[in-house]
Parts: sequence; C-alpha cells; structure tokens
Amino acid sequence: MTFDNGVPKREQTNYDIPTPEALKKFMEQGWAPSPLVGLEKSPAAPWTIKRRENLSKAFPHTRLVIPAGTFKVRSNDTDYRFRPHTAFAWLTGINGTDAVPDSVLILEPAGSGHESLLFIHPRSPREASEEFYRNRQHGEFWVGRRMTIEETEFAYGIKVRHINSLADFLAERKETLAIRGEDGYIDSCISPSDKDSELATWLSEARLIKDGYEIAEMQRAIDATQRGFEDMIRAIPAAVGKKRGERLIEGAFFTRARYEGNDLGYDSIVASGSHACILHWIRNDGELKNGDLILIDAGVEVESLYTSDITRTIPINGKFTPAQRKIYTLVYEAQKAGMNAVKPGAKFRDFHHAAMRVIAQGLEEMGVLPISAEESLNPDVGLHRRWTVHGTGHMLGMDVHDCAKARKEAYTEGILEEGMILTVEPGLYIHPDDTLFPAEYRGIGVRIEDDILVTKDGYKNLSSALPSHPDDVEKWASELFKI
Repeated sequence: MTFDNGVPKREQTNYDIPTPEALKKFMEQGWAPSPLVGLEKSPAAPWTIKRRENLSKAFPHTRLVIPAGTFKVRSNDTDYRFRPHTAFAWLTGINGTDAVPDSVLILEPAGSGHESLLFIHPRSPREASEEFYRNRQHGEFWVGRRMTIEETEFAYGIKVRHINSLADFLAERKETLAIRGEDGYIDSCISPSDKDSELATWLSEARLIKDGYEIAEMQRAIDATQRGFEDMIRAIPAAVGKKRGERLIEGAFFTRARYEGNDLGYDSIVASGSHACILHWIRNDGELKNGDLILIDAGVEVESLYTSDITRTIPINGKFTPAQRKIYTLVYEAQKAGMNAVKPGAKFRDFHHAAMRVIAQGLEEMGVLPISAEESLNPDVGLHRRWTVHGTGHMLGMDVHDCAKARKEAYTEGILEEGMILTVEPGLYIHPDDTLFPAEYRGIGVRIEDDILVTKDGYKNLSSALPSHPDDVEKWASELFKI
C-alpha cells in the first residue's frame, strides 16, 4: 500500500479500464449543485465536547492524535465494511455510514487547553478530478457520497481540514501522543512515545461510566436486539432438520441488525445441541434437532456504534426436558444472585463470586463435585469451573468487551459506580464426553446473559423485556412459533 498525501492509495488493477482524455473532460461537465438536504446536527455532538475537554485536561500541552483507522482488506482488493476506531467515534460522534476511512482527530495544544481539528477525506470535486468516478475506495460513483468540509463542520461542531493537509501539519514536531496500530500512515509520521499507552488507557477508562446519551443509545441497541431474538425464535420451526439450520437463525438476526442498526455488534453465536458447550461457536453450521436446546448470543450495533450483548437458551421444540430444566434453572438462579450483587460500591468481581457460589452449591447437590462447594470456591481450587470456564460478565458499550485497555485497578479489580453498564452471564456447559455427569445431562449447554446498568440504588436490567425464567421462555417460544 502506498500513500498519496497521507491517504492510503490502492494500485490500479489489471481489469481497470483506461480513461481517455476526451472522457476525462466530458466527466467534468454537466453537474448540478447537490448539497445534502435535511442535514441535521449530530445528537452526539454536545456530549463529545465535554469528552474532548476532559481529554484535554488529562494531557496538557501535548498534541493528541486519534485516527479513525483505515481500510482492512478482506480478500485481494475488497475491504471489510469500515467501522471507525471506538475512541475516534466516541470523541467526535462520527459513526455509522458517516464515518470515512483515514479520518484523523487531532487535539492541538492552544493556550491552556486544546483546539479540536478533524482531518477528513471530503466529497470529491467534479472539476479536474477523476476520484469521484475512478477511485474504488473513496469515489462517489463507487461507495456513495461523502460530506463536504462545511457539512461535516455543521453536523459535528468540529473545525475540519482536508486530509491532504495532514502531512504538512504533522511535520511540525512537538510532543505527541497517538493511538497506534490503527493507521499505518499515522504510525509512520509520529515517533512512538512511552506514554502512548497512557492515552489508550485514559480513553478506555473514560468510557467506564456512561453519560445520558450513551445510556439511551444502549437501550436502543438492546430494544433492537430483542426484536432480533423474536425474529430468530420465529425462524426455529422452519430451520429444524435443515442442513446448517443454525445459519438460517443467524441470518434472521443479521437482517434485523442491518435493518435497524449499523451492523452486528459481534459475530452471532447460534449453537444448537452440544455446540452450546463451545463458548465462541460462530461456525453456525449445525442442524437443529427437536429435543435439543439452542443457545443464541447476539447483539445489534446501532448507528452510534453502541451494542448490546444478550444470550438466551431456548428449547427447540418449546419444552425443556427435566434434565435441561434442571441445568437451566441452576444458571437462572446463579444469574439472579449475580445481578443482585450489582450496586454502587460493590467490587466488580462481586457479581461473579455470587453467581459462582450458586453454581458450586448446585453442582454439589447434584453429586458431581468430588469436594464440597465451599472447598471448590477456594480460589486455589475452583473445581466447579470445569463446567463454567468463563467469567460472569464484562463492561459493555461501543465495544462489546468495552474499556479493554483500562487498568485492572479501574476495571476488574475496581469498584462499581453509577452509570456503568455491564453484562451478567453465568453458564454451565456439560460436554457430550463428560462422564462425571449422568448421560441425560451430557451435551447440554446453557447461558443466560443480560445487560445491566448500575443505578444509584442498585441496578436496572436493560434487557429484562426478553424472558429468562424457564416457564416464561417456554411460553415465549410457543407463542412466537405460532406467528
């Protein structure tokens, strides 16, 4: 990949048709003005001002460079659908279909604070330019219209410059921190700093507590995901017995995600039968069989890039067997205990420990633990984890595993605060070849996951509209099967 004025430039392919001079001159003529009609200010823009102000205070007198990222190749000369880097989107409000690859946000020291400058690849001019009809990555005839500089300034309230001026701007050397690894050109222009990681850490930890706009967007994502789950359940009867029936269910959710949102928040897990025991089963190529369970873990990412993360485990024929219900009920009770441990001032790990206590006690009662639950709960022992090897939850937001670069003391070893959003998702997974369980339990995998807001007095289950009690799940499924 070569660069043209700081912008990645893909070489012409052997199937590109040359453009004669006569055609070039003809293409420059006969275009009427076509400004965007109905352009509105971004609802995120007022919130991003405060975010950038806080960032400015954290790194005084230092240039801060936050790239949106660039194209990622899927195959040869075809790219994945572009999604901007989370920190860039959070600080600018630019997301969804308005996001343009190679954009860069710079906080430039000015006086006692910073000036926010946004470098973009704006709409191509019609005069003296082949880009609008020749460029496969940025050309309007190929990928659609981009905003002009003026339109972008209006919508997002940030001073905008053309990306072609970025190289000269960065040539002025000063103390600089950058988000690295997202844009090769930025990485080549700015010398690495030992403090670059501090910027990435700050941007993760700043997102731990959600503001009012973020909470509302999270609820939008969750509500869309609920409708996606209903679509999937309706599709189950037609998928039973079909080769790769899991993909029929996956496809139903993808349709909802693209219709109501920007995309999937992550690859959907659609795991029927013993596939549910494979924690990140995304092959989704299995057959649905009556009498089995299907575990579905999926989330819609809305245009603002906030995503939900919800899991439900549903009997394919609408009725739990006694063994399935026993395992499901144990997970259900564990989740209740976990959610009840969520409150301001609690340790992040508290809800995990509460859920694991219920699971360990249940396994002891079933006679599969070779030691007592109390012994197993000792961190140095943990035999119950044979059947529940993952944690019980994580932060959630613009990334499904949000705030991943936060310090341990601020996240996993930290304290819950009002405004945090996290998942509570205990599970039990009994593999088909696990002889420690009686035969009727083997191949059963159950996980229940909800998206939880830490409130002033405790918690709010933002995804409570999706049934989770076993009786309610059976009723939910039977009703949707008939539609």
